Amino acid sequence: MHAFSMMSDGFFLSLSLCLDIGLVNVAIISLTLSQGFRPGFWLGLGSCVGDLIYATLALAGMAALLQFESVRWVVWIGGSAILLFLTWKMAREAVLPATAPAVAGDGTAPAPHQSAWRGFLRGVLLAVSSPSAILWFAAVGGALIAKAGASSPTTALIFLVGFFLGGLCWTLFICGLGSHGRKRAGAGLLRACHVLSALLFAYFSYSVIVNGYHDLIVGSTAQVAS
Repeated sequence: MHAFSMMSDGFFLSLSLCLDIGLVNVAIISLTLSQGFRPGFWLGLGSCVGDLIYATLALAGMAALLQFESVRWVVWIGGSAILLFLTWKMAREAVLPATAPAVAGDGTAPAPHQSAWRGFLRGVLLAVSSPSAILWFAAVGGALIAKAGASSPTTALIFLVGFFLGGLCWTLFICGLGSHGRKRAGAGLLRACHVLSALLFAYFSYSVIVNGYHDLIVGSTAQVAS
């Protein structure tokens, strides 16, 4: 049961990162709509590996830093503020969606197909250089990953497997919709992503704020009283 909980935590944390419509998702959607499922999938798979690199680093380093109360305060306040901002950003995009990416058949010349390996490497590079991904792991994801309870190599591996599967499922989902929907899927797909993203970020905002309050304020008050 604990293993399933660890894997599901990793899975949903990965989705919370994937649902932010940043440059990686826009690149996957655009490539899938213009060239089909396979090129978009290889790009998305590379981005999953890039995110997994950040998750591994966060799992290895954030637990030690969070031993310091000052660091926990910074992570709590900063992470809560950023999550609330991302919730507002995604809700605004759901109401006023951006223009959908270019689609094959709209009168523009199709881009030449790239090799699977090149698409994979491009996905890795996009993920590790994405401003939204760096911001998420630095201020939010690192703290959430460290609090997931992956205290042994086995639980850490289970968590990371769940994290990778979350990104993989998201890649399959948007590539599948993009390849079958083509022109009609563009704007609707982006709006659905923004709606789901707003809901998920709102949930994590609530989780981080409440957990931080109990850990830093209620916990400190109890220690002083005792």
